[in-house]
Parts: sequence; structure tokens; C-alpha cells
Amino acid sequence: GSSPLSTQNSSSRRTPHPETGRPIRERSRRILSIANMSLRRVAVMGSGKIGRACAFFLQRSGSYDVTSLDHEGANLYWIKDNIPGASTRKVSFTDANAMAKALEGHDAVLAAGPFWHNPMIAEVCKRVGAHYLDLTEDVSVTQKVKELAGGAGTAFIPQCGLAPGFITIAGYNLAKSLDTVQDLRLRVGALPRFPSNALKYNLTWSTSGLINEYIQPCEAIVNGKLISVPPLENLEHCTIEGLELESFNTSGGLGTLAETLNGRIGTLDYKTLRFPGHRDILKLLLNDLGYAKDPEGLGRVFERSIPATDQDQVAVFVSCTGEKNGRLLERTYAKIIRHREIGGVPWTAIQITTASGACCVLDLLMEGKLPQKGFVRNEEVEWDDFIGNRFGANFADANDPSAHALRAVETGGGGAHNGQTIRM
Repeated sequence: GSSPLSTQNSSSRRTPHPETGRPIRERSRRILSIANMSLRRVAVMGSGKIGRACAFFLQRSGSYDVTSLDHEGANLYWIKDNIPGASTRKVSFTDANAMAKALEGHDAVLAAGPFWHNPMIAEVCKRVGAHYLDLTEDVSVTQKVKELAGGAGTAFIPQCGLAPGFITIAGYNLAKSLDTVQDLRLRVGALPRFPSNALKYNLTWSTSGLINEYIQPCEAIVNGKLISVPPLENLEHCTIEGLELESFNTSGGLGTLAETLNGRIGTLDYKTLRFPGHRDILKLLLNDLGYAKDPEGLGRVFERSIPATDQDQVAVFVSCTGEKNGRLLERTYAKIIRHREIGGVPWTAIQITTASGACCVLDLLMEGKLPQKGFVRNEEVEWDDFIGNRFGANFADANDPSAHALRAVETGGGGAHNGQTIRM
């Protein structure tokens, strides 16, 4: 609804205080009015690992009235037990009319369920006039959302979790800190703290989303041209904060960045980080044993055989090479985020990073710092806005200097960075 500030009486008559009955001054009246502003109504579609984290963070902030919706009633029990003030509602994700009825009157909808439901959810958002945000890395789903965003009166912001999402914002803003850019390499991995099986991996997020990024073609810019490259290829090795890791092509992590930088950069790629040996076992499963053609079957094998873990870590690595003031420079942002408690509840690193990314973008949208209608790219989020936001701050402890590493890179060396675009 509209802010009470927009309809304030301009007369000099003082308003009585609701509790004491005494007149209150104009400034006090304004503060009281802000305190009584209606909360933003947000619907979180899906209450699994990431959906429940989004609902928890938003409701706990005090700025949002959250409704969690799920097609599985059992998934909603956790919300009822752990998020005071949040509402729950069971709704079919395949029934557009039922969803429209449930989403009517919400300011924004965050799709945090299985990615294949997102196009219908986006369609319903357009119908009821709600902003739409999602977390998917699926390229075809994002294309459908982009088409729906045309002519919409609200914002459509797909891919605003971790990768794509945070990594897109970090990568693009790191590139902007240079005058010209040759190479931009993005690496992200959700990893167990204590790997104990041959895959050196535990399930920490959506199994279907995980397998999807292992089997879909991947976008990359090579020699200045946007091309498709096969998943699981281009194996590399690196070390981040003492962890020896491998990286290889996976799908969707670039989000819209490949399209944005096409023709403006020599090399751009995204790879998933894993402990060494993981990629070779995946190639055996997907290629030699044929599970690339049966992702649901592989999902069942993973769910049955690979334990989940709450003790995880997310590794993020961004490397950018280019020129600044005529000098060739390489700039790097690297970080590891680990599981921890927030609000008295233990959260995994993948929950913290993915949900914080989405909640931050939603917050910035509500603050008017992002376009209010049409298709919105994560590249449009400024780094200082992100890391200075209450949800973006979850990416690091207040005492951790690397939280602002990207900001330091942008302002170091050649004077203050004024947000110049990449010049090619």
C-alpha cells in the first residue's frame, strides 16, 4: 500500500499521540508514521532448504510480512515451528488460478522451489502485479522469464541467489574497477567441511538443480565471442585459503553476464569448484553409465547414497585481468563462507549465501535502488549497495576485512572509483 507519508495533512494542527493523547510535534509525527508503515507483503514459493532460509531472514528483518507457500504441506511445518509471524499456505505449483488467488495482494514473490515451476509462477506474478525474483541457474527458464518481463508493470529479476547472483554482482563490479578488461573468471563451489566419500561431496542444496548444471551446455566468451561449451570440461586446479580444489565447466553460473559482456571482453567463463577427483567420477556416472539421459534416476541414486551435511562451506573466487591507467593488472576476490548460526538457528553456508543474495536484491528493489519494472539483471546491482545491505552483510563477519575486499580493489591505486562502465 502507499506510504502514510504521502498523504500527510499539511495543516498545522498537531496530531494526538495514540497512547498519551498529548499533541505530538511534526517531526515526532513523521517518525511515528514511519514506524506504523505497513510491512511489505512477500510470498516465498517453496519451503525447502533455501526457501525456509529466505522466509526466516525476511520475516526476522522486521520489514516484511512473509507467506511461505508449498505444494507439500509437510514442508510448511518447519516454517510454522521456527518463524514467528510468518504465514503458511499449501498451494499447487501447477495450478495457475490457485496460485493467482494465493499471491494476490503481495508486493513481491520469491520463487525458491523446483526451477521448472518458475515460468508459471512468473506468469502469475505478471497477472497479479507482483514483483518476481528467483534463484534458478537454468538458462531456458530465465529466457522464459525475460520474455514475460516485456511490458510488465513490475520487476522480473531471475537468478539472484549465489551463482548466478552474488558471483555476477562481484564479477561485474570487479571488472568495472578496471578501464579495460581482457579476462573475467568466476568460480563458486558448495563444499563439505569434512569430505568422507570418493566424490568428496555431500548434498547441501537442490539435488535436481545440482544435476541440471552438470548436464546442460554452458555459456562462455572465448576470443571475444559468446559460445556454448560442454559441461564437466576444461578442468583446472587452484588453491583458496589453503583448500586445494579443482574447477570445471557447469551450466548457468554466469546468468545474464555473458550476454551483457558479449563483444566487450576477451574471455569470460564460470566453473564449479570441487575437491580433486569429483569431476572424473561425474564423467563416469553421466557419460559412461548414461545418467546424463536419466537425471531423475541419478538424483535418486544421490539422495539414497550421498549423505547430506549441515557442516559446509562455500568457496568464491573471481579473477579479472585488464588495464588501469595504462598498466596491465590482475585483480582477485576470494572468500570462503562457512556454516553458522543466525538468529539462534543453525544455517548451512549454501543457505546463508543463496538466501542472503536473494533477500538483498529484494531489499534493494523495495528501497528503489533497482528498476521497478521489466527485466532486471544482477549486473545492475552496485557492490556498495549489496555489501552495505543488512542481508548482503551475511557474506562476512563484521570483523572480516575481506568482506570489503572488492570495495578496496575499486578504490585502491588510481584514486576513487566512480562506477565507470567497462570501456572496450
